[in-house]
Amino acid sequence: MTDNKSLQQAFMQHLVKGHAPVTVFLTNGVKLSGTMTWADDACLSLARDGITQLVMVHAIATVMPQDAFSIYDLMGNSAH
Repeated sequence: MTDNKSLQQAFMQHLVKGHAPVTVFLTNGVKLSGTMTWADDACLSLARDGITQLVMVHAIATVMPQDAFSIYDLMGNSAH
């Protein structure tokens, strides 16, 4: 990852590249689960059971990956 990327960009790109299964909690309490297939500054897409959902980033409270990984590995050694 390049140094000029934000933590959010690095985190989302890591999940998209790995087609990572995630649980997304929205600000209204709704829980969405699926495989993250796209993310940018405005939205992300989740795929599950042949259905794709477009989720607006401003409505997201938390993105929780199923598998753990180190944020420091994403941002490089200069992050800590």
